[in-house]
Amino acid sequence: MSKKYNREYEVGYTPTLVMEEATRCLLCLDAPCSKACPAGTDPAKFIRSVRFRNIKGAAETVRINNVLGAICARVCPTERYCQNGCSRSGIDKPIDIGRIQRYITDHEDALGMNILEKVSKNGKNVAVIGSGPGGLSTAGYLALKGFDVTIFEKEEKAGGYLRYGIPEYRLPNTIVDKEIERIEALGVKIVCQTRIGTDITVEQLREDFDAVVVAIGSNMGKVLDMFKDNENVVTAVDFLKEVKTKKGDVKLPNNVLVIGGGDVAMDVVTTLKLLGVKNVSDVVYEEFDEFKASKKELLGAQENNVSIIDGYVPVSINDKTVQFKHRVIDANLTITANLIILAIGQVVDAKGINLDFVRGEVDIKDVQVPGTNVFVAGDISHGEKTVVYAVKSGKEVADAVASYLGGK
Repeated sequence: MSKKYNREYEVGYTPTLVMEEATRCLLCLDAPCSKACPAGTDPAKFIRSVRFRNIKGAAETVRINNVLGAICARVCPTERYCQNGCSRSGIDKPIDIGRIQRYITDHEDALGMNILEKVSKNGKNVAVIGSGPGGLSTAGYLALKGFDVTIFEKEEKAGGYLRYGIPEYRLPNTIVDKEIERIEALGVKIVCQTRIGTDITVEQLREDFDAVVVAIGSNMGKVLDMFKDNENVVTAVDFLKEVKTKKGDVKLPNNVLVIGGGDVAMDVVTTLKLLGVKNVSDVVYEEFDEFKASKKELLGAQENNVSIIDGYVPVSINDKTVQFKHRVIDANLTITANLIILAIGQVVDAKGINLDFVRGEVDIKDVQVPGTNVFVAGDISHGEKTVVYAVKSGKEVADAVASYLGGK
């Protein structure tokens, strides 16, 4: 087992440091950081509470606004959202909102706070397909509105990509477990190892429940035709799932090639380095000025001495050797590796789900499939594909279901 992989990469704040960081806040009247949070977690309010040493109040603000607050504190790309709106960045650097939120939710856990309380049932029941961030957030908000909610999950344990995709050093499964326990405490039931289309159909769920929410996520790695059926090639999704399931106890060669430049690719290359792989090369379609990965993720890869080669497209593969061509200049690249990991995007495994998809999203204008009691949430709905957007989606779908069924 790798100690580096299983230890959180970013160190949390001490009480002294969190106070110092909160004191840097300018207490803006218009709070641009809060306006920039997709989930409406309201960082301006919880930072103000921390600044005046009201940590319990801060925890209440986070949890009431974000049922996955402890998870978002660790994995949200804050530089795109709340920190991008921070007024302090015009002076020196933005407030580290994510680490403050992590301190708050860690404090919440240490004190055993139960901020969200179970409410009385309203007589309506809802089925949620998928227990990733979209499904969990939808279920949590529906439960808080009084709905009797049951989540159906195909894997052995709930959590979706939170459990099986995001590396342990970024998001420990102990945190995922605790967030799921909070949602179950609201009365949500989770039925695992149940595959839609095999064990139960959407049509059956529609008959048994007043509404059905599909939140299956983009859970399959994309594979280009040239890489299919090559035993030396795996997808990032499959690789990250194996590593996290086995807690880093996997055998890897000392020469690995990764293709892709998003956050998932950065998770892969950093994971490889933390597991002790000596030579990790990452070939990326985008050039550095158009990089898709977050700055924090990219920095983590660079700090671990990953070789990143930008601007190249794979054109052919022969066994373990991949040929690349540069997108702009007249240049070619050849790399031979013992393992090739594709991190070029993810697609939806929609088997058993009778919905029309366009570029990974259900082809509807809103969150409800017209003429049915079926709704969609998370990655397969419109919007960015991040955990914080899944929380936002969960709120919106819960409101839409409540409006449709007449809930409170």
